[in-house]
Amino acid sequence: MVEAIAILFVYSLYVYTALGVGFALAFVTVVVKRIDSQAIGSSVGFRFLIFPGSVAFWPLLLRRWISGKEEPPEERNPHR
Repeated sequence: MVEAIAILFVYSLYVYTALGVGFALAFVTVVVKRIDSQAIGSSVGFRFLIFPGSVAFWPLLLRRWISGKEEPPEERNPHR
């Protein structure tokens, strides 16, 4: 029983990563310019740097892309 749960967990990580890689390829080539205006004209090196984070956080970035928000949220904390 424990082995089956572990196998299911590992396969779910494979699926999550595969979906993340697919999303990240689209994100770093096209979408990042739509979500963040500071990324317009960015270099290939920048896109390589954000690729791993895009794979890891693809559900959050997808939600932001779908919501149509074009700029990052403004920080509102006591240090601002």
